[in-house]
Amino acid sequence: MAERPHSNRKPDWVIDKERARRAAAAETVWLFGLHAVRDALANAARQRLRLVVTRNALDRLGDLHGMTPEITDPRSFAKAVPLAPDSVHQGAALEVRPLKWGSLSEVALREAPGETRPLLVALDRVTDPHNIGAVLRSAEVFGARAVIAPARHSAPETGALAKTASGALERQPYLRVPNLAEALSQLKGMGFTLIGLDGTGEAVLPDLLATLPGRAVCLVMGAEGPGMRELTLKSCDHLARIPFAADFGSLNVSNAAAVALYAAARG
Repeated sequence: MAERPHSNRKPDWVIDKERARRAAAAETVWLFGLHAVRDALANAARQRLRLVVTRNALDRLGDLHGMTPEITDPRSFAKAVPLAPDSVHQGAALEVRPLKWGSLSEVALREAPGETRPLLVALDRVTDPHNIGAVLRSAEVFGARAVIAPARHSAPETGALAKTASGALERQPYLRVPNLAEALSQLKGMGFTLIGLDGTGEAVLPDLLATLPGRAVCLVMGAEGPGMRELTLKSCDHLARIPFAADFGSLNVSNAAAVALYAAARG
């Protein structure tokens, strides 16, 4: 019986992994708006591919940091750049690759400038890029080390997210993890106390924080409506609420994040 020739074909799982890696490497994002484009141009860690601008926008951008612009007529801008029709681009768009912030431990254990306590934000099922952009902006203002979200249930880097973040996307780590519950468990192992923000929480956030002076804290929040998933709730060490003056009150997730970050950053 003749010996069967040995197959050189790679296993399917290897092929799938390589295909996913190539797809991730090929992924690009179009940032738009003068502020977002200007900050991305100034970010040495950002891989920049194409800069498309009108003549007026070019005059307002300032330093292009070595980029050669493609100048287009304002009437032809929509054809030159694949943006949503309602994008407020101000005549400037930059094609980039998503930022690489490193591993969970790298971003969680990296000291932030001027921090009064190690501080993180974890978002569960927050899919609106405008909300995440606003949270990133608040996280930068109040010195959080990173904003963490699940890869499959959160907004990716987009032009809309970057524009809302008003430059914070270039400086504030935004880490999307494969499994949020596992990431929260790892953070506990790094010494973080997990505080879930929920209207049903028995503790009042400022009072709870007062019992944890200087302690590393991760503020965990869910989307409006569905809130945090059950496994995320169970992962939290404490559930706390933001106090309201009236009997009933609510804030959207980005406003709640700003209030909670301010309270936590006070020490």
